[in-house]
Amino acid sequence: MRLALWQTPSPAGDVETGLAELGAALRAAAAQGARMLVVPEVLLPGYNQDDIASLAQPRGGAWTTAVADLCATAGCGVTLGYAERDGERVFNAAIAFDGAGAEVAHYRKIQLYGPREKAIYGPGEAYAVFDLEGVKAALLICYDVEFAPHIAALAAQGVQLILCPTANMMPFTHVVRYTVSAMAANHGVTIVYANYCGVEGDLTYVGGSLIADPYGEPLVQAGTGPALLVADMPSLLDPYRLSTQGTDFRKI
Repeated sequence: MRLALWQTPSPAGDVETGLAELGAALRAAAAQGARMLVVPEVLLPGYNQDDIASLAQPRGGAWTTAVADLCATAGCGVTLGYAERDGERVFNAAIAFDGAGAEVAHYRKIQLYGPREKAIYGPGEAYAVFDLEGVKAALLICYDVEFAPHIAALAAQGVQLILCPTANMMPFTHVVRYTVSAMAANHGVTIVYANYCGVEGDLTYVGGSLIADPYGEPLVQAGTGPALLVADMPSLLDPYRLSTQGTDFRKI
């Protein structure tokens, strides 16, 4: 399966422009044969906006309906980070649509990062595991992927592919340089990690979006500027190179 990621500046609250640019990215990914495009965390309305709580929309609201239509038009799926309104609560969420515009997964971030996120969002309480064209996949968001117990729990369920929108900012360059690849290698999964680039308010994003294979090797990795990257998920793996931590671990 061919996968894509889109590294882009935040739309910074301009949802209309953000959707237009997302549509262009989906068309470009589809033209290269990609079946799923992963985009950054809270792309709608933008991660570092002051009024997220008031802008957040429900699952199935105008934003997600528009994104589903973009997928159907382009013929490529997307994993999108957005601010979800559910009654009085707001969640840092990710939703995945297939190339026909059908919702295939929905997830709420479990590991909220820092006091700002904890003040805005409620924490998620469950994983989202689903079938993506015959591949067992799951969604995580940003800080989630830095927690080995979450990756181990998903790998134990047979997950092969983790799709992860993120908003990783300075000075945390180690995450894109080392952490994501280490998580992929230690648990034998492919991770698609799609970050922002540029500046949004008081945040400078580190870029470095990547697709790490189950050996922990980046199939593709962005620099610090905008990028649309595509890679084929490995289909034939050498079992001698794959981690056996899941079966070898000794609890003492």
